[in-house]
Amino acid sequence: MTSIRYEKTSDHIVHLVMDRPDGSTNIMDAAFQQDFHEVIDRLEAEKETLAGVILRSAKKTFFAGGDLKSLIQIGAEQGEMFFHSVEAMKADMRRLETLGVPVVAAISGTALGGGWELCLMCHRRIALADDSIRLGLPEVTLGLLPGAGGIVRTVRLLGLEAAFPLLMEGKQLRPAAAQQRGLIHALVETEDQLQSEAEAWIRTNATSIQPWDVKGYRIPGGTPSTPKMAQKLAIAPAMLKEKTRGCYPAPEAILSAAVEGAQVDFDTATRIESRWFTRMVTGQVSKNMMGTFWFQLNAVKAGGSRPEVADTEPVKKVGILGAGMMGAGIAWSCASRDINVVLKDVSLEQAEKGKAYSAQLLDKHLKRKQATEADKVSVLERIQTTTSADDLAGCDLVIEAVFEDRALKASVTREAETVLAASTVFASNTSTLPISGLAEASVRPANFIGLHFFSPVDKMPLVEIICGKQTSDETLAKAFDFVLQINKTPIVVNDSRGFFTSRVFGTFTNEGIAMLAEGVPAAAIENGALLAGMPVGPLAISDEVSLTLMGRIRSQAINDLKAEGKAYLQHPADAAVDVMLGLGRAGRAAGMGFYEYPDKGQKVLWPGLTDHFTPAAGILPLQDIKDRLLFIQALETVRCLEEGVLGSVRDANIGSIFGIGFAAWTGGALQFINQYGIRDFVARSQALAERFGERFTPPALLLEQAAKNEPFNDLDSVY
Repeated sequence: MTSIRYEKTSDHIVHLVMDRPDGSTNIMDAAFQQDFHEVIDRLEAEKETLAGVILRSAKKTFFAGGDLKSLIQIGAEQGEMFFHSVEAMKADMRRLETLGVPVVAAISGTALGGGWELCLMCHRRIALADDSIRLGLPEVTLGLLPGAGGIVRTVRLLGLEAAFPLLMEGKQLRPAAAQQRGLIHALVETEDQLQSEAEAWIRTNATSIQPWDVKGYRIPGGTPSTPKMAQKLAIAPAMLKEKTRGCYPAPEAILSAAVEGAQVDFDTATRIESRWFTRMVTGQVSKNMMGTFWFQLNAVKAGGSRPEVADTEPVKKVGILGAGMMGAGIAWSCASRDINVVLKDVSLEQAEKGKAYSAQLLDKHLKRKQATEADKVSVLERIQTTTSADDLAGCDLVIEAVFEDRALKASVTREAETVLAASTVFASNTSTLPISGLAEASVRPANFIGLHFFSPVDKMPLVEIICGKQTSDETLAKAFDFVLQINKTPIVVNDSRGFFTSRVFGTFTNEGIAMLAEGVPAAAIENGALLAGMPVGPLAISDEVSLTLMGRIRSQAINDLKAEGKAYLQHPADAAVDVMLGLGRAGRAAGMGFYEYPDKGQKVLWPGLTDHFTPAAGILPLQDIKDRLLFIQALETVRCLEEGVLGSVRDANIGSIFGIGFAAWTGGALQFINQYGIRDFVARSQALAERFGERFTPPALLLEQAAKNEPFNDLDSVY
């Protein structure tokens, strides 16, 4: 055995110490499963002399979960073999659970997925009272479901209704919250207490049995046939479908496994769970999501796009120019991470208003018991409001977050740089204006970079880092490290109009508006986007962004291209935007746009749209609507890769999902092409181009990949 140490005390308590030799975390890989099988054989052989068993970890984390490197490579042809291997592991877990001696999980660190399933197998669960520890079953976030008994045991322990959020939403709990829900039996302060408490409980409990193995045990809240539960379950599939839009099979599989398993005996229930688990593992959606949300995201956070220069000093003081919605959000993101902030605006009143945003967020945290009054005072003390550029002296980093106006940005850049040290990095939060052009206002263009945050900043995890022509590697490294310091996800792109995220986002909104101009019903467009997996429809998001801003960005692009001696290519959506602006319907901020915004009640599509955009004679098929919205974004992403705006596939996939909400089930804009089949994608794009315009014509890079039949991938992982 290599991954589990078998340590027996003088009073016959066996400590199974999980300590994978070739990794920093314990995972449920083939080696662990083999070692676990051998351990159970030995425990059964020594059963008569055993006082009990303690499961603990020698790693910082208790147990990380399944072996994703293996899971992502399992195809349908390996399904039967995989099913039997899952059943074998669960059989060994069941052997330990029913051994007849007390089994305790001594949880010293985070236990997720398979790690938490090992804990649920134990008769008692004791954990450190450490708020950094997370416990739960997050498999659904990777397109999977708990496959080592997690569904069966959670349902039997808590009941269907209480188990659903933990299983179908993948909620992770701190130890104290887990204890409140009855998932943890006891909390201790130190690791020494953890071990002594576990041994003490074993000494006072000569035999142990799981609640569900006690004759007459009933699932809390009742089985699916219980009248009250049956009424709730009757509407559960419809409620779930409303959330998943049919794009995510894992939550639906979890619901099925939970309900079906609650109607049968334990062993049959675990077999049902294994079948659903096998179906998810061998399916494409889980491979899309594992590849992006695990392998590619980890590669991004590990510095995959960071230049190989020396580590930078953590940022201690940040200057923020502009205390509007974006500036206020950036201030919160910094101050809540122990960074001092100078929040500057043209008036102290505006600056204080920006600071008040952090106070509002802290009040919400207080209500949820996620912060204390002392935390609130500390964070707010870190935010200094001012109207004077002199207060920016001593800042390691200055972030400009004023309106999208080149002249205004140049003015605040020059004003700030008069008091900044030569080493200070200056960043613009622009979403569309080329960084190289903005850097012309700087006396130190090598220190100038783009940091594109997304609204609302406190919720959106992504920051798009944009390198100008003269941005130095040291500046990029400083910016990259800063983004990680404030606990956000960085992607790195090169300069261009709209960069990556805004360019791709614009294709989504424009395509939706173009369809409206063609006479496609607005409701069909919006619902088509949702059914494709987008979080919101293109007309709704256009209202949020504001059609006025869209018009300004277009005007700026026309002027910039004219200065470069280039012509602006009219888009089919432009005329429709002009119609709406002419009607004064500029979006939500104006009180009306594609939608009506009543004082009370939910927004509704404006009935007058049909008066200005004549309905088409025929009906555009739903699949065409969905494909147009997804394909146009994927094609623009390929163009960004082709032009060198994007430097990696991982940044493309992560950026498309976390920045613009590209359908997460696909694994991102480029993985959408991979999973569709690159040659099939090209054929479909060409068909769309023939019907709807040249914007769907596959770029040269895509045709090259199709000719080789090679997917877009810059990682070793296999989809």
